[in-house]
Amino acid sequence: MNIVKIKIKNLFGIKEYEADGKSIELSGKNGTGKTSVIDAIRYALTNKSDRDYIVRNGETEGEILVETDNGLVIDRKARTNKADYKSIKQNGMEVGSPEKFLKDIFTTLQLNPVEFMEMDKKQQNAIILDMIEYDWDLGKIKEWFGEIPDWVNYEQNILAILNDIQSENGEYYKRRQDVNRDIRNKTAFIEEIGESIPVGYQVETWENSNVGDIYREIERIQKENQTIEKALAVIENKNNKVRKFEADREIEKAAIERESSTRKTQINSDIQKLQAQIKSLEQERDMLDSQKKDKLEIAEQTYLANIAKFEAEVEEYGQYVGKELKDTTELNNKARQIEEMKSHVNEYKRMVNLQVEVEEMQEQSSEFTRRIEKARELPGEILTNCSIPIKGLTVENGIPLINGLPVSNLSEGEKLDLCIDVAIQKPNGLSIILIDGVEKLATGLRQQLYKKCKSKGLQFIATRTTDDEDLTVVEL
Repeated sequence: MNIVKIKIKNLFGIKEYEADGKSIELSGKNGTGKTSVIDAIRYALTNKSDRDYIVRNGETEGEILVETDNGLVIDRKARTNKADYKSIKQNGMEVGSPEKFLKDIFTTLQLNPVEFMEMDKKQQNAIILDMIEYDWDLGKIKEWFGEIPDWVNYEQNILAILNDIQSENGEYYKRRQDVNRDIRNKTAFIEEIGESIPVGYQVETWENSNVGDIYREIERIQKENQTIEKALAVIENKNNKVRKFEADREIEKAAIERESSTRKTQINSDIQKLQAQIKSLEQERDMLDSQKKDKLEIAEQTYLANIAKFEAEVEEYGQYVGKELKDTTELNNKARQIEEMKSHVNEYKRMVNLQVEVEEMQEQSSEFTRRIEKARELPGEILTNCSIPIKGLTVENGIPLINGLPVSNLSEGEKLDLCIDVAIQKPNGLSIILIDGVEKLATGLRQQLYKKCKSKGLQFIATRTTDDEDLTVVEL
């Protein structure tokens, strides 16, 4: 779409100006109206101006009329005493949503392409990436990653979005680092626990083992062993016990004999001395035999009772005589083994739980890796399946490269070429470039810029400040 007519009246510093669709350079000293032409065309296309006053000083209305070769007519009138006027027609018919319509037929860089060279590299990269047309929406993001990452700015180009997703500063990368660190820590815990647990440890076997039954069996055997040992001691001491009982009896009998004899002697002596007591003493003497018999009988009964009691005790332990003592060493070892094994149950279960957690975290880490790799692979797929607006454009780690170089590494001439390529992003839009202040460029670069525009079939209007008093228009 080419401009075939431009008519400006009382806008900015211009009283009247008319031009056709030829490419021109406007030159002259400051204040001759060069930039006013550029600003008037920008105003026609955007309905905006950086200047505070649009209408020429002393006038109440200013107008710009732009016509194209496909029947588009833009007519704007800025007024100081009433509402502004606009008419945007296509083949004689008013266009619906005119400002949006105009916005769709040009890019802002067409109105000042050299501005691209003055941007920082982040802005330049964003603009270049925005030129890559790829149809996507948030549903596509969710399809790729199973979710819509909430740390990403979705106002960016799709390639910038993917770069943010896979970036080391992105949440996927950071969360994967955190998960992998937890995996390493938990794996170390598992190895530490594993070293303390016997090889081939069967937690089900030892967890339900009842060491109490074994200890009760040990107690029963030990008690029986004590009984056997006591029985042996009783049997071995039987004869000694009997002899002791016999000795006790003989000692008792001898004591009785001595007591009786002594008493008789005393009585005989007393009889001689105490005749008056003879009768009583004789009676007592006569009774001594009877008393002796009773006492002897008691001594005999005591002996027999002791023998009977001891025989009963011997008979009680007789069943244990000949039995062998049982060794509880094996049962004690078994009980200690069970206790030792049961002491590992909780740690074993903790180890198993940690292993489950590690497996789950490994799955999380793998999923993060899949998403990161997906975000790294997609730019290549996207560039393969979409049109590349700039020759030699590739993207690496979210950074656009021109013939393998970032924009900052391009020569001034290459940057100028890139400016034009970037500005003309709408092939079916308005084919015009507005270049204000080309005197800032070296002569060779300026000529290269004009040549680039011509080779692209673009109309362009450039301004150059010189020492000439009057505005000069040169067709290029």
